[in-house]
Amino acid sequence: MKFCALLLGIALAGSIHGQNLAAKPAGTVTKKWTPPRGPDGHTDFTGYWSNATFTPLERPAKLGLKEFYSEAEAAEVERARVRQENSQSKEDIHYDNALWQTETWGRGLSNRRTSLIFDPPDGRIPALSAEGQKKAALLKDAEKRRAAADSAQDRTLAERCIAWGNEGPPMVGSTYNANLQILQTGEAVTILHEIIHGFRAIPLNGQPHLAAGVHQLGGDSRGHWDGDVLIVETTNFNDKTNFRGPPASTRQDIFSDENMRVTERFERTAADTITYRFTVEDPSVWVKPWSGELMLKKTPGPIFEYACHEGNYGLANILAGAREKEKAGR
Repeated sequence: MKFCALLLGIALAGSIHGQNLAAKPAGTVTKKWTPPRGPDGHTDFTGYWSNATFTPLERPAKLGLKEFYSEAEAAEVERARVRQENSQSKEDIHYDNALWQTETWGRGLSNRRTSLIFDPPDGRIPALSAEGQKKAALLKDAEKRRAAADSAQDRTLAERCIAWGNEGPPMVGSTYNANLQILQTGEAVTILHEIIHGFRAIPLNGQPHLAAGVHQLGGDSRGHWDGDVLIVETTNFNDKTNFRGPPASTRQDIFSDENMRVTERFERTAADTITYRFTVEDPSVWVKPWSGELMLKKTPGPIFEYACHEGNYGLANILAGAREKEKAGR
């Protein structure tokens, strides 16, 4: 109970659209918080951060246009989530959720939001475009190959310990080890994620994007300043980009292609908080863009080794199990 209360206090310490959630007495003058600055005079994001959250990427349909929970509702949602992670079936032996999930610092609802997505207003990823529907049909064949486990190449990038995509963009959280380290100079910002040690190097010196024909798994990021806000524009993705969030709070059938463009906004809104916003556009997948918000909370660090490849028994066992089923004629 004390842990849940702490999580709620952390979530309520944030701000929504620049407005403090706590009511202020009439006539109170609020002193504007000044972010720390680097040698170049810009906001300094250097340090260790966590984007762990209980807030799902998409809003549950039953909540309609309800963008925020009340304080009491948020507390109950967090209590229910903790109960869920502490009532794991003994037959589910892949991970012990009570151990692996609660090690992530500061988990709670992000700014009392009912979903990370706030635009469209229903908090849901938009419908697929006509071209996106055709791509989705093709992906069903890939899913069948994945289920059959004919080869390692048919399994996901995460299962093969190649990439989880948690370093973004966009950065929509992680089931566990949702820890980031940000390194910053006047020339670039680098974001390192604890899982798979994925990282992004974001130039700030005005250099152009890669040539249009060059595509990368994490895209090609370029940053610039808008006052105290860091704006990052990312293009040049490929059609294998994986930005799926935690399975417990994100649909796993989300896909994009080489036409995706992601715009991110990083703003330090408190000593221990970065307000992170993003907009995703891909007209060859969705009928319109979608946007989300997440609070990054400061952590003591450090980032630890995530040795996914070391004895990746999960992948080997998946393939071996599939071969045994074939021998048995199933």
